[in-house]
Amino acid sequence: MCTYLTTDELSARIKYDARTIRERLKDSVLLEGIHYVRPFGRRKILYIWEQIEKDLNALSGESSAIRMADGSVCHA
Repeated sequence: MCTYLTTDELSARIKYDARTIRERLKDSVLLEGIHYVRPFGRRKILYIWEQIEKDLNALSGESSAIRMADGSVCHA
């Protein structure tokens, strides 16, 4: 079962401003079809918490890792 969050709800959980999520993280770090969906083909975006949490935990131990747009990780 997935937990779907609005941008404001995700903002509260990860402590990033909702505007930062929309303008900087969406489509660069948070990818459509992996981290978020647009239900019914609409403008509304719902973030998939379990996938975001999984990626946050995976990267927490990689302090020098750089997340690439395709989902891969570059080790600096």
